[in-house]
Amino acid sequence: MFITTQDQFEDHRIKKTFGLVQGSTIRARHIGTDILAGLRNIVGGEVHEYTKMLAESREQALDRMKAEAEELGANAIVCMRFTTSTIMSGMAEFLAYGTAVIIEPKSTHD
Repeated sequence: MFITTQDQFEDHRIKKTFGLVQGSTIRARHIGTDILAGLRNIVGGEVHEYTKMLAESREQALDRMKAEAEELGANAIVCMRFTTSTIMSGMAEFLAYGTAVIIEPKSTHD
């Protein structure tokens, strides 16, 4: 699956557009992680547990978006974006979305 944040691929043309596809996950913080984060807040530094949680959330949202595009028959996603929103205290949604398309290589005449 080709994915870009641009509205097209330089060496491909869009043959068919399916429309919006998305994937999301909702994650809650863990009390143990919050305690470690509080300690790191005192001494400074990266909160590795949150970094890992966000990376996993991003990958899960991407995987779900790609699966939705594949179900439609798409081989690419253009205009891909990420967004997050707070659901409630300590809980957030991570959303990946874009436009599912079929692309094909441009011929030398295009």
